[in-house]
Amino acid sequence: MSRPVWFVDLIKKIFPKRFDLARITHLPVVGSVIDWLLFEGYDVIYLPIDASLKREIIPINEPLPGMEETLLPSRVVDYFIEKSNFHWIMDFCICREGENCLDYPHSLGCLFLGEAVKEINPALGRLVSKEEALFHVRHCREIGLVHMIGRNRLDTVWLGAGPSHKLLTICYCCPCCCLWRFLPQVSSQISRKVVRMPGVRLQISDLCAGCGTCVASGCFVNAISLVDGKAQISDACRGCGRCVDVCPNEAIELVIDDTCFIEDTIRRISTLVDLT
Repeated sequence: MSRPVWFVDLIKKIFPKRFDLARITHLPVVGSVIDWLLFEGYDVIYLPIDASLKREIIPINEPLPGMEETLLPSRVVDYFIEKSNFHWIMDFCICREGENCLDYPHSLGCLFLGEAVKEINPALGRLVSKEEALFHVRHCREIGLVHMIGRNRLDTVWLGAGPSHKLLTICYCCPCCCLWRFLPQVSSQISRKVVRMPGVRLQISDLCAGCGTCVASGCFVNAISLVDGKAQISDACRGCGRCVDVCPNEAIELVIDDTCFIEDTIRRISTLVDLT
């Protein structure tokens, strides 16, 4: 059943407390209950921003002609928009409104795909055409928001729209307000359900001058730090590529270990959500 507006407003008010919620997931019984209630079947992938791929691409295999144009991660999002018969744009971003974001528009909300969107309260957003959905995601990319895509039970719960296998979530995250800034505090059984795109990773080159711009830019998961005067990326990295884009020395590289990473991501998501 769709959620009333007052329920959504309540979530906005308690949103800044999400770090406290994350910490209690380490309690054995409580953590398992929260995982079952809010994150069962959860599988969400951070997609590298297209700009990071165009700026610095290091293929492990032989480079392909026109690689920068054919392997843009945003193709994953466009594929599912084209495939789905139902497209819903939220009139607001609950994360940015909950945090009262000062850097990015509150009006650029999530895009939801699939039959379950018909159960979302019409006071919260609107059904749109494929063309409107494609325009929306392009605009979000252009202002520097990061895509997350996948099956998100949490959205099924707060929207009252289900079943979860009929709802595909496409978020547009800013580094200051994203829900998943609590990944460093949440339990491993939950954090492992939010992953980087398969087949890509980031690495630091010898061009790093230790300026700290990448650290100051605000990594979603606190995965980058300065160690002995050089940037260092930890295993917590989800591969969003923002640090690649902000580095003034072009010292952070996006490495493609598998040139089929677009197709592999599409196959993975296709097994999670039924958009027919």
